[in-house]
Amino acid sequence: MADASSSSPVPSYQSKSPIRDATTVAYQAAAAGALVSVLQNALSSHKAGAFGVLTRTGGTIGTFAAMGAAFAFTEATVANQRQKDDAINGAIGGCAAGFLAGIRTRSLPMALASSAVVGIAMGTFDYAGQLVGEHKEVKEEKQKKFFKTVPLPLQPIPPSM
Repeated sequence: MADASSSSPVPSYQSKSPIRDATTVAYQAAAAGALVSVLQNALSSHKAGAFGVLTRTGGTIGTFAAMGAAFAFTEATVANQRQKDDAINGAIGGCAAGFLAGIRTRSLPMALASSAVVGIAMGTFDYAGQLVGEHKEVKEEKQKKFFKTVPLPLQPIPPSM
């Protein structure tokens, strides 16, 4: 007799590339940082003009990029080390990103506090399933349950003689 543990396949872990993930997220976070820098520049009064995006508030772009890269690199590295893809990886990556945000204030207590806050937030977000998303099969199943199926058009019955 086969026992229950041998009949169900154990999902295998697919390793992640920390460098590729960090590079991708760094570019995306830099774009978000550029948007924030543009808004900071537009809402402040100064004589730097449009170059103020780079000269006055350009540090925001670098901070966002560094936080995104630190998060993605740490999350992928921890996931590869643990051979699991769960919320703990996101929490540890959030701690790394939060620490960078706190270091910008040049205060170790602020760095530790922001590390804890961002780590808890990312871990909770991952645990809730919002960051990872749903599998395609689950999504299609929900769509089938939610949307009505279109009935076939009625065809006239030919008169019998």
